[in-house]
Amino acid sequence: MIGTESKKQEILKAYQFRHACKTFDVNKKISNEDFHFILEIGRLSPSSYGFEPWKFVVIQDEVLREKLKSVSGGAQGQLPTASHFVVILARREEGLRYNSAYINKMMKDIHDMPEEVVKGVSSSYKSFVETKLENNDLLIFEWACKQTYIALGNMMTAAAQIGIDSCPMEGFDKKQVNAILQNEGIIDGNDFGVACMVAFGYRNEDPKRPKTRQNLDEIVEWR
Repeated sequence: MIGTESKKQEILKAYQFRHACKTFDVNKKISNEDFHFILEIGRLSPSSYGFEPWKFVVIQDEVLREKLKSVSGGAQGQLPTASHFVVILARREEGLRYNSAYINKMMKDIHDMPEEVVKGVSSSYKSFVETKLENNDLLIFEWACKQTYIALGNMMTAAAQIGIDSCPMEGFDKKQVNAILQNEGIIDGNDFGVACMVAFGYRNEDPKRPKTRQNLDEIVEWR
């Protein structure tokens, strides 16, 4: 019990520590070991059907960061100062069809499913895409984007637990960011699209006021 209570307090402390850091200390860099830990948390995050419809692109090149800055109004302070800047991509609809090469690879090669299990999962997934997502390209891509936020949240929480700051961002022109990454040969527009961005580093200064949130009884209802 003592260990459990200690762990709970450690997690709560990390959430109190974490805030949306707008600028970072350019003189402090995250170690390779610590950043690998953050990426590993993203890799191990859950996803629907276990299909992992994401990719993490770590942008460290200053010239590329400057290009992204010109079309990312919400990342003006983070792009020049973050120790590590990550663009999270979501797999596009073509790769998420029930009979796509990627889905088959995930079932057979990654999850090592027996053939009879593959048939059952494939049938269930096909039904899901056709009924819940209406076989609609936009809805399929949005579904993939939503899942990237699971990995995003886990990565930021893990970073906070080891004293590393972060800031998630949607304040950018998706079409232009996609175009820049395609021109750089980083993504193929038919395979991936940009879901969100996140910056990691060490804060320049502490927040000017304590974290504020609604009370628990204002946001939770028991029935």
